[in-house]
Amino acid sequence: MSTCSSTEGQVIRCKAAVAWGPGKPLVIEEVEVAPPQAMEVRLKILFTSLCHTDVYFWEAKGQTPVFPRIFGHEAAGIVESVGEGVTELKPGDHVLPVFTGECKECRHCKSEESNMCDLLRINTDRGVMLNDGKSRFSINGKPIYHFVGTSTFSEYTVVHVGCVAKINPEAPLDKVCVLSCGISTGLGATLNVAKPPKGSTVAIFGLGAVGLAAAEGARIAGASRIIGVDLNSNRFEEAKKFGVTEFVNPKDYNKPVQEVLAEITDGGVDRSIECTGSINAMISAFECVHDGWGVAVLVGVPNKDDAFRTHPINVLNEKTLKGTFFGNYKPRTDLPSVVEKYMNKELELEKFITHEVPFSEINKAFEYMLKGAGLRCIIHMGA
Repeated sequence: MSTCSSTEGQVIRCKAAVAWGPGKPLVIEEVEVAPPQAMEVRLKILFTSLCHTDVYFWEAKGQTPVFPRIFGHEAAGIVESVGEGVTELKPGDHVLPVFTGECKECRHCKSEESNMCDLLRINTDRGVMLNDGKSRFSINGKPIYHFVGTSTFSEYTVVHVGCVAKINPEAPLDKVCVLSCGISTGLGATLNVAKPPKGSTVAIFGLGAVGLAAAEGARIAGASRIIGVDLNSNRFEEAKKFGVTEFVNPKDYNKPVQEVLAEITDGGVDRSIECTGSINAMISAFECVHDGWGVAVLVGVPNKDDAFRTHPINVLNEKTLKGTFFGNYKPRTDLPSVVEKYMNKELELEKFITHEVPFSEINKAFEYMLKGAGLRCIIHMGA
């Protein structure tokens, strides 16, 4: 792969899909992308995909909107140029930009137990770079704002070096781009946090892309029973591809689903992973695990006014409740190894990719997600 050093230090003009207002179709515009400053990297994005997080903040429901903006945070590309102080990356490196970072200096980054970097933790409100509080995108001198520090719906973008994971150059970027957010979140929730023993029983609440990634983690871990819990029975057949062996639709019963699960598993599941954001699903996921050793992991993001309520006896009976952020993966340190799982055929990514569109038709990706059609739509930036 040849480098792009001929543009180093220069403003690049390229195409970007700009959101001019909440819920409005994205518009392909020519934008100017400034060179990277200290500890920043300018990337050429080759493939990106759409995540629910993009759609949620694009719709701007119940939020203070930041527009005009360039969304996108699941992607893969190559390094075009690097700013002052960047030593780990060079032009031509294959990378995954990530919505959260790893500065490698704060207490969280130095801890083996945390991936929540003090400096680069996800910030959905900030539309500018940390270095100088300004955007690297503009149109006719007017700023276009960033999104979660990545803004991958642009042919070129500028990202803090701590939010860039260098990966195997042999990895197909049109596949591994989905590892920048949801798939790694679900996979890591199972493998890094729930840690189901081989032969165990695992319940997955919510069979969207994140939940199916959690199921994929349970399959890789060698779980003997993987029970999918979802209100949409149409998802059950597809979930079999991800190792799900049994299905429970709470609407089919006149009792709480945690009681149903306890009955069919002789007292409760060994592990449960909640991937919906529903507070009721969170409570059910905790209460359905077996006493003495059961572990429940919360992945979904609840509404700000939700309250988790359960009887203290569930804790006293040695049921464990955990939460996770990005599957407990440190982006720079751990994502390369997740890519290797795919390269070694331990992890299957193709089955998550249900649609592909050229960059010029990026709004189709939003249509697919709003209809609930498919899991991940790959957007080919050069098309």
